[in-house]
Amino acid sequence: MHLVPRLRRSVHHPGVRVAVALALASALLLTLVAADWHPLIALDGDIARATHRWAVDEPGLTHAFRILTDWVWDPLTMRLLCAAVVVWLVWRHSAWWLALWLVVTCALGTVLQQSLKAAVGRARPVWPDPVDSAHYAAFPSGHAMTATVVCGLLLWLLRRYGVGRAVWRTAVTVAVISVAGAGLTRIWLGVHWPSDVLGGWLLGALVVTLAVVSYERFGRVPERR
Repeated sequence: MHLVPRLRRSVHHPGVRVAVALALASALLLTLVAADWHPLIALDGDIARATHRWAVDEPGLTHAFRILTDWVWDPLTMRLLCAAVVVWLVWRHSAWWLALWLVVTCALGTVLQQSLKAAVGRARPVWPDPVDSAHYAAFPSGHAMTATVVCGLLLWLLRRYGVGRAVWRTAVTVAVISVAGAGLTRIWLGVHWPSDVLGGWLLGALVVTLAVVSYERFGRVPERR
């Protein structure tokens, strides 16, 4: 009797609409990359060549970007931050289910990222005078995707626990700088094509949106128990 209204509410939930839009955009970009669509490949090459020239001409800035990408915005650093939050959730709030949800979401994001890298097998840019190096396939950018997933989840947690306005604004600023910086520095350092970074951002946002929608729909039941 109440099944149809509930289904309608789920379909029209703002998070569902955002997830559908992100999924369509991610699928389109993935298709274009896998098919080596010439206009995208040409645009990637033009941007990558320009930023690589800047990176070679500005060694001081390039060195600073290497420090940021290797230590601050590195996927391992982001995962350690997530692990610290998991410990905080369990220790301070006994939120075992929420902590498990956070761990599973980050793990699934990593699995998706590595699976797509293996499936697409896109080669990274190659330069005669590289300023940095990286391993594994290019699409999607692991730095961009991991930063998006972790920062997105942590912002949702902060909002859920009702932090003050000043803390919230600071967190949003740091998150935006981190997500943007994690991706843009990879382009500057010549280890990713721009579409790799865009793919990482889109897929990371999709993982966060699906995780939040699923938690809002199913995760509250174990908490109430």
